[in-house]
Amino acid sequence: MSTLTRLTSGGQVTLPKEIRVKTNMQPGDFVEVQLDEEGRIILTPKKLVNANQAYFWTEEWQKGERKADEDIKNGRVKRFKSTADAVRYLEDKA
Repeated sequence: MSTLTRLTSGGQVTLPKEIRVKTNMQPGDFVEVQLDEEGRIILTPKKLVNANQAYFWTEEWQKGERKADEDIKNGRVKRFKSTADAVRYLEDKA
């Protein structure tokens, strides 16, 4: 997708609505700006994460999430009717 937009005297560029919609960008969102070797400007939408939730986006945590998703997909899970049932199951395994 390509379109023209104009740079204002203040250095601002308006992103076309179609692009904002397709990238789920909202007013106030952040955009990473990079310049590649050929002199092209690359804009990448970014979302901020609260510091107390940043652990979730670490590679180590995401690896665990992918493993859990795989276990669920392949039926390698056990469901319990209560917490007490789960504790009994774990105690029996110990």
